Amino acid sequence: MDLVRAPYKRTRVLATQGEEMEQHIVTPGDVITQNLDFMKSHGTALNQENICATVAGAVYKVDKLVSVKGVNNRYRGEIGDVLVGRVTEVQQKKWKVDCGSRLDSQLQLTSVYLPGNVLRRKTLNDELMMREYFTEGDLVVAEVADVSNIDGMLKLHMRSNKYGKLPEGVLIKVPSVLIKRSKLHFHRLPCNATVILGNNGYVWVGPHFSPDQPIEPLTMTSRETIARLCNVIRALAAYGVQLFDTIILTAYDISMKYKVKELLNAEVMEHVAQESYEHSLHQNL
Repeated sequence: MDLVRAPYKRTRVLATQGEEMEQHIVTPGDVITQNLDFMKSHGTALNQENICATVAGAVYKVDKLVSVKGVNNRYRGEIGDVLVGRVTEVQQKKWKVDCGSRLDSQLQLTSVYLPGNVLRRKTLNDELMMREYFTEGDLVVAEVADVSNIDGMLKLHMRSNKYGKLPEGVLIKVPSVLIKRSKLHFHRLPCNATVILGNNGYVWVGPHFSPDQPIEPLTMTSRETIARLCNVIRALAAYGVQLFDTIILTAYDISMKYKVKELLNAEVMEHVAQESYEHSLHQNL
């Protein structure tokens, strides 16, 4: 007769007293650190002089402040984040934008560039023409200007010509923890496509575009390139690979030996994600 052993208690410790702590993936109950010099934040709790995780996610450390950002949690914005969102409502002197956070974000009329890249005092005529700028269903890219201390609502602004309404493309939603924070979230890839990695987990893939120039109709080659990039990003996200421009390009090159529709196959997705991840480790990306 086979014997079934009872599970034994395991405790993973990411850092002990006096040691530095690196970013890791943790599950509830894992001991993040035994160093009492660190301070606990959201996603953590103090248990017998140890800082433990209360949610499953990635560990983040800012100086001596430790937090855990859950994988499936709602996006919590920070000032300076680049967001991709969809306009849900046009109100008096403002738009409501769905950015995947707990509440719809707010974009004031006074915080956007008018056509022609003009930033000036808004008039009553500008308020009457708000639907000509952005209307329900439009995809926009903006930056977080402020976060409300009361309910956490995000206040957006477009005080640069790189922000504004996005042309035709594809929107992909991934967990926000998979978006690597960097100074640049607008990526013009050499495969004649643009990828915008929103900190909120909304990824836009489309053609190269400029705010000052009209958008040309997409060719069949451009559509195939965008579809391949979308399938590659979905494959990386499905296997928990962090997204940034270099690994997306690597996965795109690896995927060239497959047809676009073959990238929807589970085995092919795993192969592309695994090879891309191993290549990034080898290159120390």
